[in-house]
Amino acid sequence: MLAPLTVAVAQPRCVALDVATNAAAHAALVMAAATRVVVFPELSLTGYELDAPPLAVDDERLAPLVAACAASGTIALAGAPVAADDAARNIGMLAVDAAGWRVAYRKMWLGPEEVAAGLAPGPAPAVLGVDGWRLGLAVCKDTGVTEHAAATAALGIDVYVAGTVHHDTDVQVDDDRARHTARAHHVWVATASGAGPTGGGYVRTAGRSGVWAPDGSVVVMAGPEPDEVVTTTLTAQR
Repeated sequence: MLAPLTVAVAQPRCVALDVATNAAAHAALVMAAATRVVVFPELSLTGYELDAPPLAVDDERLAPLVAACAASGTIALAGAPVAADDAARNIGMLAVDAAGWRVAYRKMWLGPEEVAAGLAPGPAPAVLGVDGWRLGLAVCKDTGVTEHAAATAALGIDVYVAGTVHHDTDVQVDDDRARHTARAHHVWVATASGAGPTGGGYVRTAGRSGVWAPDGSVVVMAGPEPDEVVTTTLTAQR
């Protein structure tokens, strides 16, 4: 039986295109959460700016976040544009820990505005292992595509983890999708949603990041404002 896993979903205050400021905000929430995993929203390090350049693997602006993960023993899942092998750009989910960062997942299902901005879809579902737990990874629109959740769950997962951004008029989207995925695949769901302005025309965003149990019930949920982080402990279903 797996040991319990402590997880947080965080809503950092975002300054569009200011990676250094955003990384510092991420670091503060990592320290405040004091959990093994902290999940952040889509493109959380740059804001939802579709022309933002991809982060370099040696980007020193992420140093405060790496340091916070080292100090707390945390793996942070943060959003940023990343380079693809063919010189295209993807919307990525970064796994950040004491050793630095790596691209853990690339968003597969893009919106038309993302395609128009020259972003490319990622190649395949992905799973991140943490202390024996298997975290299936998703970014925003992925969560509304039943094929994505099904393909990710087929890899054998315990938690479906997503970073999203929605307008404040779409406050029910994450809740509806999370409940469906949790019940359909009998997995935990952890979704971090952007709060406050996040760039790219998102002046007011939904927030309400949360964690849902495998029966679809809400375990914890943040409010609509930035700077919030909520935490919980997941227990194994296998």
